[in-house]
Amino acid sequence: MHQPNYLPWVGFFDKLRRSDVFVLLDEVQYPRGRSVANRNRIRTANGALMLTVPVSKPAGSEGKALYREIRFADLGWRQKHLRTIEQAYARARHFERLFPELRSLVERIDSFCDLNVALIRWMAEGLGISTRIALMSELGRDFGPQNQLIIRLAAETGCTEYLSGAGGAAYNDAELLADAGVTLRYQDFRTPEYPQLGEGFLPDLSALDMLLNCGGWPDPGTAGIRLAGTS
Repeated sequence: MHQPNYLPWVGFFDKLRRSDVFVLLDEVQYPRGRSVANRNRIRTANGALMLTVPVSKPAGSEGKALYREIRFADLGWRQKHLRTIEQAYARARHFERLFPELRSLVERIDSFCDLNVALIRWMAEGLGISTRIALMSELGRDFGPQNQLIIRLAAETGCTEYLSGAGGAAYNDAELLADAGVTLRYQDFRTPEYPQLGEGFLPDLSALDMLLNCGGWPDPGTAGIRLAGTS
Protein backbone atom coordinates (compact mmCIF):
# COMPACT_ATOMS: atom_id res chain seq x y z
CA MET A 1 0.00 0.00 0.00
CA HIS A 2 1.07 3.56 -0.58
CA GLN A 3 -0.24 7.08 -0.99
CA PRO A 4 -1.18 8.04 -4.58
CA ASN A 5 1.75 10.37 -5.31
CA TYR A 6 2.56 12.23 -8.52
CA LEU A 7 4.61 10.27 -11.08
CA PRO A 8 6.13 7.97 -8.42
CA TRP A 9 9.72 6.75 -8.50
CA VAL A 10 10.89 3.34 -9.70
CA GLY A 11 10.92 1.85 -6.18
CA PHE A 12 7.18 2.49 -5.85
CA PHE A 13 6.53 0.32 -8.91
CA ASP A 14 8.94 -2.35 -7.74
CA LYS A 15 6.82 -2.72 -4.61
CA LEU A 16 3.69 -2.72 -6.75
CA ARG A 17 4.94 -5.47 -9.06
CA ARG A 18 5.96 -7.67 -6.10
CA SER A 19 2.46 -7.51 -4.60
CA ASP A 20 -0.69 -9.50 -5.28
CA VAL A 21 -2.87 -6.57 -4.22
CA PHE A 22 -1.77 -2.95 -3.95
CA VAL A 23 -3.94 -0.40 -2.11
CA LEU A 24 -3.69 3.27 -2.96
CA LEU A 25 -4.33 5.21 0.25
CA ASP A 26 -6.46 7.99 -1.21
CA GLU A 27 -8.22 8.73 2.09
CA VAL A 28 -5.26 9.23 4.40
CA GLN A 29 -3.90 12.61 5.48
CA TYR A 30 -1.89 14.57 2.94
CA PRO A 31 1.62 15.39 4.23
CA ARG A 32 1.98 18.74 5.99
CA GLY A 33 5.53 19.57 4.93
CA ARG A 34 7.57 19.02 1.79
CA SER A 35 7.21 15.53 0.37
CA VAL A 36 7.03 13.62 -2.89
CA ALA A 37 3.24 13.67 -2.75
CA ASN A 38 3.06 16.27 -5.52
CA ARG A 39 6.48 16.09 -7.14
CA ASN A 40 9.17 13.87 -8.58
CA ARG A 41 12.37 14.03 -10.61
CA ILE A 42 12.94 13.47 -14.31
CA ARG A 43 16.17 13.58 -16.29
CA THR A 44 16.96 16.53 -18.57
CA ALA A 45 20.02 17.49 -20.60
CA ASN A 46 21.19 19.41 -17.51
CA GLY A 47 20.66 16.58 -15.05
CA ALA A 48 17.81 15.78 -12.68
CA LEU A 49 14.90 18.23 -12.51
CA MET A 50 12.04 18.25 -10.00
CA LEU A 51 8.53 18.56 -11.43
CA THR A 52 6.18 19.98 -8.79
CA VAL A 53 2.39 20.29 -9.02
CA PRO A 54 1.14 23.40 -7.16
CA VAL A 55 -1.62 22.32 -4.76
CA SER A 56 -3.88 23.88 -2.14
CA LYS A 57 -5.70 22.53 0.91
CA PRO A 58 -9.29 23.35 1.90
CA ALA A 59 -9.76 26.50 3.94
CA GLY A 60 -10.09 25.75 7.64
CA SER A 61 -8.41 22.37 7.41
CA GLU A 62 -5.58 23.58 9.70
CA GLY A 63 -3.09 21.72 7.56
CA LYS A 64 -5.00 18.46 7.95
CA ALA A 65 -6.57 17.37 4.68
CA LEU A 66 -7.06 14.05 2.95
CA TYR A 67 -5.57 13.29 -0.45
CA ARG A 68 -9.03 13.53 -1.99
CA GLU A 69 -9.47 17.05 -0.60
CA ILE A 70 -6.33 18.43 -2.26
CA ARG A 71 -6.87 20.75 -5.23
CA PHE A 72 -4.67 22.23 -7.94
CA ALA A 73 -3.56 25.70 -6.89
CA ASP A 74 -3.57 26.69 -10.57
CA LEU A 75 -3.60 24.98 -13.96
CA GLY A 76 -0.55 26.60 -15.54
CA TRP A 77 1.63 23.70 -14.40
CA ARG A 78 0.03 21.32 -16.89
CA GLN A 79 1.51 22.73 -20.08
CA LYS A 80 4.75 23.59 -18.31
CA HIS A 81 5.24 19.97 -17.19
CA LEU A 82 4.25 18.59 -20.57
CA ARG A 83 6.64 20.91 -22.39
CA THR A 84 9.46 20.02 -20.01
CA ILE A 85 8.84 16.27 -20.42
CA GLU A 86 8.67 16.66 -24.20
CA GLN A 87 11.96 18.58 -24.31
CA ALA A 88 13.65 16.07 -22.02
CA TYR A 89 12.45 12.86 -23.69
CA ALA A 90 11.68 13.65 -27.32
CA ARG A 91 14.54 11.35 -28.36
CA ALA A 92 13.56 8.55 -25.97
CA ARG A 93 12.76 5.28 -27.71
CA HIS A 94 9.12 5.07 -26.61
CA PHE A 95 8.28 8.77 -26.42
CA GLU A 96 6.19 9.05 -29.59
CA ARG A 97 4.04 6.09 -28.61
CA LEU A 98 3.46 7.03 -24.98
CA PHE A 99 3.55 10.81 -24.74
CA PRO A 100 0.09 11.37 -26.34
CA GLU A 101 -1.43 9.12 -23.67
CA LEU A 102 0.36 11.03 -20.91
CA ARG A 103 -0.76 14.35 -22.38
CA SER A 104 -4.37 13.20 -22.53
CA LEU A 105 -4.41 12.22 -18.84
CA VAL A 106 -2.72 15.41 -17.63
CA GLU A 107 -4.96 17.70 -19.70
CA ARG A 108 -8.23 15.87 -19.07
CA ILE A 109 -8.35 15.01 -15.35
CA ASP A 110 -9.26 17.90 -13.03
CA SER A 111 -8.74 16.20 -9.66
CA PHE A 112 -5.24 15.98 -8.13
CA CYS A 113 -5.91 12.60 -6.53
CA ASP A 114 -7.73 11.17 -9.55
CA LEU A 115 -4.90 12.27 -11.83
CA ASN A 116 -2.29 10.58 -9.65
CA VAL A 117 -4.33 7.36 -9.53
CA ALA A 118 -4.78 7.42 -13.30
CA LEU A 119 -1.08 8.07 -13.90
CA ILE A 120 -0.10 5.23 -11.56
CA ARG A 121 -2.44 2.81 -13.35
CA TRP A 122 -1.17 3.96 -16.75
CA MET A 123 2.49 3.68 -15.74
CA ALA A 124 1.93 0.25 -14.17
CA GLU A 125 0.31 -1.04 -17.35
CA GLY A 126 3.11 0.41 -19.47
CA LEU A 127 5.72 -1.26 -17.25
CA GLY A 128 3.97 -4.61 -17.68
CA ILE A 129 2.68 -4.82 -14.10
CA SER A 130 -0.60 -6.72 -13.73
CA THR A 131 -1.05 -6.41 -9.93
CA ARG A 132 -4.58 -5.64 -8.80
CA ILE A 133 -4.74 -1.98 -7.71
CA ALA A 134 -7.48 -1.08 -5.22
CA LEU A 135 -8.49 2.28 -3.76
CA MET A 136 -8.88 2.64 -0.02
CA SER A 137 -11.94 4.83 -0.66
CA GLU A 138 -13.65 2.00 -2.55
CA LEU A 139 -13.09 -0.64 0.12
CA GLY A 140 -15.82 0.91 2.16
CA ARG A 141 -15.07 1.50 5.84
CA ASP A 142 -12.94 3.34 8.43
CA PHE A 143 -9.71 1.38 8.70
CA GLY A 144 -8.15 3.26 11.62
CA PRO A 145 -4.58 4.55 11.99
CA GLN A 146 -1.17 3.06 11.18
CA ASN A 147 -0.94 -0.64 12.14
CA GLN A 148 -4.71 -1.02 12.48
CA LEU A 149 -4.97 0.31 8.94
CA ILE A 150 -2.58 -2.39 7.73
CA ILE A 151 -4.39 -5.16 9.61
CA ARG A 152 -7.85 -4.15 8.43
CA LEU A 153 -6.84 -3.57 4.83
CA ALA A 154 -5.12 -6.98 4.81
CA ALA A 155 -8.33 -8.58 6.07
CA GLU A 156 -10.45 -6.65 3.57
CA THR A 157 -8.30 -7.72 0.62
CA GLY A 158 -7.67 -11.28 1.78
CA CYS A 159 -3.92 -10.78 2.23
CA THR A 160 -1.68 -12.38 4.86
CA GLU A 161 1.60 -10.54 4.14
CA TYR A 162 2.40 -6.84 4.15
CA LEU A 163 5.29 -5.58 1.99
CA SER A 164 6.53 -2.32 3.50
CA GLY A 165 9.04 0.18 2.26
CA ALA A 166 12.11 0.53 4.44
CA GLY A 167 10.86 3.93 5.62
CA GLY A 168 7.94 2.26 7.38
CA ALA A 169 10.18 0.54 9.93
CA ALA A 170 9.70 3.39 12.41
CA TYR A 171 5.92 2.89 12.37
CA ASN A 172 5.40 -0.83 11.86
CA ASP A 173 4.67 -3.09 14.83
CA ALA A 174 5.72 -6.55 13.62
CA GLU A 175 4.43 -8.26 16.78
CA LEU A 176 1.01 -6.63 16.56
CA LEU A 177 0.74 -7.53 12.88
CA ALA A 178 1.82 -11.11 13.56
CA ASP A 179 -0.80 -11.45 16.28
CA ALA A 180 -3.38 -10.45 13.66
CA GLY A 181 -2.05 -13.03 11.18
CA VAL A 182 -0.12 -10.60 8.99
CA THR A 183 3.53 -11.29 8.16
CA LEU A 184 5.65 -8.14 7.78
CA ARG A 185 8.25 -8.01 5.02
CA TYR A 186 10.47 -5.14 3.95
CA GLN A 187 11.38 -4.08 0.45
CA ASP A 188 15.12 -3.88 -0.03
CA PHE A 189 15.36 -1.96 -3.29
CA ARG A 190 18.13 -0.53 -5.40
CA THR A 191 17.30 1.00 -8.76
CA PRO A 192 18.44 -1.36 -11.54
CA GLU A 193 20.48 0.38 -14.21
CA TYR A 194 18.62 0.72 -17.49
CA PRO A 195 19.22 2.69 -20.71
CA GLN A 196 18.80 6.45 -20.25
CA LEU A 197 19.35 9.45 -22.46
CA GLY A 198 22.67 11.19 -21.74
CA GLU A 199 25.92 9.97 -20.26
CA GLY A 200 26.06 7.93 -17.08
CA PHE A 201 23.12 6.69 -15.04
CA LEU A 202 20.93 8.73 -12.68
CA PRO A 203 19.04 6.52 -10.16
CA ASP A 204 15.84 7.14 -8.21
CA LEU A 205 13.96 9.16 -10.83
CA SER A 206 10.27 9.04 -11.57
CA ALA A 207 9.41 5.74 -13.22
CA LEU A 208 8.32 7.85 -16.17
CA ASP A 209 12.01 7.93 -17.10
CA MET A 210 12.16 4.12 -17.23
CA LEU A 211 8.87 3.91 -19.10
CA LEU A 212 9.78 6.38 -21.86
CA ASN A 213 13.28 4.97 -22.30
CA CYS A 214 12.52 1.25 -22.02
CA GLY A 215 8.81 0.84 -22.72
CA GLY A 216 8.53 -1.63 -19.83
CA TRP A 217 10.39 -3.04 -16.86
CA PRO A 218 13.89 -3.61 -18.27
CA ASP A 219 14.97 -6.76 -16.43
CA PRO A 220 13.77 -9.28 -13.84
CA GLY A 221 15.24 -7.06 -11.13
CA THR A 222 17.74 -7.76 -8.42
CA ALA A 223 15.96 -6.06 -5.54
CA GLY A 224 15.40 -8.33 -2.57
CA ILE A 225 12.75 -8.69 0.10
CA ARG A 226 13.59 -9.47 3.70
CA LEU A 227 11.50 -10.59 6.65
CA ALA A 228 11.00 -8.18 9.52
CA GLY A 229 13.78 -8.51 12.05
CA THR A 230 16.33 -9.90 9.60
CA SER A 231 19.27 -8.22 7.90
